[in-house]
Amino acid sequence: MITGPGGFLLLVLAGVGAGLTGATAGLASLVSYPALLAAGLPPVVANMTNTVAMLGTTAGAAVGARPELKGQGRRLLPLCLITTAGGACGGLVLLVSSPDAFTVVVPWLIGGASVVLMAGPRLRRMAEHSEHRGIGPLTAIAAFLVGVYGGYFGAAAGVLMLALLTTVWSQSLARTNAAKNIATGTANLIAALVFAFTGKVFWPAAIAVCLGSVAGSWLGSVVVRYLPATPLRIAIGLGGLSLAVVLGWQAYSG
Repeated sequence: MITGPGGFLLLVLAGVGAGLTGATAGLASLVSYPALLAAGLPPVVANMTNTVAMLGTTAGAAVGARPELKGQGRRLLPLCLITTAGGACGGLVLLVSSPDAFTVVVPWLIGGASVVLMAGPRLRRMAEHSEHRGIGPLTAIAAFLVGVYGGYFGAAAGVLMLALLTTVWSQSLARTNAAKNIATGTANLIAALVFAFTGKVFWPAAIAVCLGSVAGSWLGSVVVRYLPATPLRIAIGLGGLSLAVVLGWQAYSG
């Protein structure tokens, strides 16, 4: 296990990378989770530690994206209540089940979400007469399931949420991305609180990654403001597909 100031610094840097990729692409765990495994943490401990550490990503993203979040409170409040309930359920499922239970399903979820994200504008035009003004029943169910997934495992939960919101909300990608960060963050919050009282969180690593993720996510939220929407959406989708391939190889090659 990585210890000492050098190991702490490496995890802080991993947190910066996780916050940056999380705020811009919803792929924070693509950086932070492997870093925690490389630090010597067992998978379950790394997963719970990562969930707690990613609270920093939510905090930094919220501060960095204040202009994009302005005026979204009316839609975000019910969405966050839904994802919070989902996150609580996902966290409880992780505590009572094997962390390998979703390994064969997760790659398909992430891959499918990545394709949906890249096709977002076309799908949104198909849905714009139904749910883009608020949170409809189908959106609520989908958001709850994303919250469950976020509380259980979390890798690319941001991609899933961004794909959902891009499909049903008609607004700029930067504003939707800011909403995604808050919605997935609230799903993460309850799960993190649950894990914090299990005794399985490795706090030095959680603190290191959290500190780095605050800075990285703040920077990422600012960067998104100036990036062109279509290339960014495609880049996020391709990143999600890459992660799905890697996780699929790990799940099915063993």
